[in-house]
Amino acid sequence: MPFVKVTDLAYGRLQSPSLDEAEEFLTRFGMVRSERTPSTLYMRGTDPAHHLHVTHLGPSKFIGLAFYVESESDLKKLAKAPGASGIENLDEPGGGKRVRINDPHGYQMEVIFGMKKLKRLPTRKNVLNWGDRKLRRAGELMRLPRGPSQVKRIAHGVIMTQNAKERTKWYREMFGFLCSDDVYAGAKENIIASFNRCDRGKTFVDHHVFLCLEGPKTGLNHLSFEVQSIDDVMLGHEHLRETGKYQHVWGIGRHVLGSQIYDYWKDPWGRVHEHWTDTDVLNSRHRPQLLPAEEGLRSQWGEAVPQEFISHAIP
Repeated sequence: MPFVKVTDLAYGRLQSPSLDEAEEFLTRFGMVRSERTPSTLYMRGTDPAHHLHVTHLGPSKFIGLAFYVESESDLKKLAKAPGASGIENLDEPGGGKRVRINDPHGYQMEVIFGMKKLKRLPTRKNVLNWGDRKLRRAGELMRLPRGPSQVKRIAHGVIMTQNAKERTKWYREMFGFLCSDDVYAGAKENIIASFNRCDRGKTFVDHHVFLCLEGPKTGLNHLSFEVQSIDDVMLGHEHLRETGKYQHVWGIGRHVLGSQIYDYWKDPWGRVHEHWTDTDVLNSRHRPQLLPAEEGLRSQWGEAVPQEFISHAIP
């Protein structure tokens, strides 16, 4: 039995040498400032969560991830895990309570409850005439205002590691993740990518909230954020490309595992951030698949995965 069953990803916690540059990138990526102190930047999406991305001032560094639980009693359960902190009051904007525990790589994993919610932000509304519903926008013109994507929420985090199969066991035992799909290379026992979702029983959740990816380095491979629609992915792509400041990594395409339409970009310090829309959603009844890398890591459409992406990790 796991110590707790987390319900979703809450935020990623990073460190950057310049809060100004961090805010500029994240704003152009499609987030909105929630709070900023002299030492820390908190960015939000259009959904009500107070923040989904935290940047501390300092040398470039991946600090860790935070996950939600349903109740304070879940925090009490996790506090009993080996190496876990006691329950702490979060002394930062958004508030709430948390338990901290270091993962096998030394990254700080937080489990939180009670973070403040804000008013939902307005989003672009675009009605589509397609398929069997060609008259949904009858008599109206489609004119999308140009600009950044509108990030809704943080969706998943990916850590690259050696011995990914064994590392994944820790996260499942600690946070109650269920395997959605595993990917192997060569022998079926050689698991190189493990896609994990939250266990919320009959409730449907994203295909994956956390991945361990086998690679030569240890560190953050990418953070992933859901946006409003495929138009939003495309608008964000054009907006970031037109700045001429940021490196495009991969996309636009549609994954096989999870089925998301994706687009990946690097921030000024090389940390990869993903836009996506339209994921598969599963509940606890789904049975995991074991797929070869040439099938599981390909795109349904779009370019093949770059070698740089599958070996990328920022400590």
